Amino acid sequence: MRVLVVGSGGREHALCWKIAASPLVGEVFCAPGNGGIARDAVCIDIGADDVAGLLRFAKDNAFDLTVVGPEAPLAGGIADAFAAEGLAVFGPVKAAAMLEGSKAFAKDVMQECGIPTAAYRTFTDAQAARSYIREAPGGVVVKADGLAAGKGVLVCPTKEEAYAAVDEVMVKKSFGAAGDLVVVEELLAGEEASFIAVCDGENVLPFASSQDHKRVFEGDQGPNTGGMGAYSPAPIVDAAMAGMVIDRVLNPLVWGLKKRGITYRGVIYAGLMIAEGGPSVLEFNVRMGDPETQPLLMRCESDIVPVMLEVAGGGSIKDARLDSSTGPSVCVVLASGGYPGSIVKGRPITGIDAAETVEGVKVFHAGTRFQEGSFVTAGGRVLGVTAAAENLKAAIGRAYEAVSKISFAGMHYRTDIGHKALTRLS
Repeated sequence: MRVLVVGSGGREHALCWKIAASPLVGEVFCAPGNGGIARDAVCIDIGADDVAGLLRFAKDNAFDLTVVGPEAPLAGGIADAFAAEGLAVFGPVKAAAMLEGSKAFAKDVMQECGIPTAAYRTFTDAQAARSYIREAPGGVVVKADGLAAGKGVLVCPTKEEAYAAVDEVMVKKSFGAAGDLVVVEELLAGEEASFIAVCDGENVLPFASSQDHKRVFEGDQGPNTGGMGAYSPAPIVDAAMAGMVIDRVLNPLVWGLKKRGITYRGVIYAGLMIAEGGPSVLEFNVRMGDPETQPLLMRCESDIVPVMLEVAGGGSIKDARLDSSTGPSVCVVLASGGYPGSIVKGRPITGIDAAETVEGVKVFHAGTRFQEGSFVTAGGRVLGVTAAAENLKAAIGRAYEAVSKISFAGMHYRTDIGHKALTRLS
């Protein structure tokens, strides 16, 4: 069979790599892909947001399945458009993708379904938001309502930081129209984790747990990014906690959406804050996480294609499985200088092949271009160096050994990926 993957980042590289390994699959295409994805799939120069162009290409080439990686085309209705033409597509419809397309919508759904989450208010007026913050008993989180590439969430322990965040989002319009509406919610204490599952409209089938590292600098300092690294499993999500997430978060969400007339078919990602009382939801995403996908798929021992086909075809995954290796995996993101702010593209990259000689390592490309016989930087997050091993310490060691072999001007990365888990395990 022939599969089309939509997107161009590290998540999409991992998806192409995993899908290509399925015995069911003969050819994998990726639109638009990137320099490294071209090693694992045929890259097609059609933008991920060009729904009409992707639909024409999919119809002309008779793909058996289209897998949508990023959130923007899902929020733009790509799944609806493909389904209307009788094409199998893995990803939620536009109405379901509002869970990520609008943080205010997601909070309203959570409140309606009784899903544990932080207390919140929404605002279209900056002065009203400041007044609310002034009366708040503690720190807050200021969120641009719309899509902002993972950067529209500003964590504000102090009121001064919160006022500055409101100005950044609502006055300076740093995230454009995404900040026309903001959510201001209480700042929760605990440890973050990612819980990603496949849903067929009724049943949820979880991947292993994982933990992302959103802040750009060591020790969770600096601004939020799309993600500077991840590992799987997350020790804080043991079997009991995973059960709580399914019972208190995912099942109520699926059935609550159904009451609204929305059947959720695709990947659902719950970003969690975990404390003594259990999990609370920070946000929902409607696709695989990036960079969580990289370590999750490194560990996943099951063929994911049959599950995707079943969901895309309107079937049931009640009896399906997504088994993972017992050994953990770790992904370290190598970013361009200046990220998550302005960056310089076109910097030559060396050492990728050498990095992949390290046992258990795969380098997933996020922002690269192949130019005149070598790779150059083409984005903020450039590479996701991912390693698997028999234990977490060994996986971290392999990942950073591979990182040490790669170089490009301005390269920066966090040196503490996975350290929270090491502390917890010890």
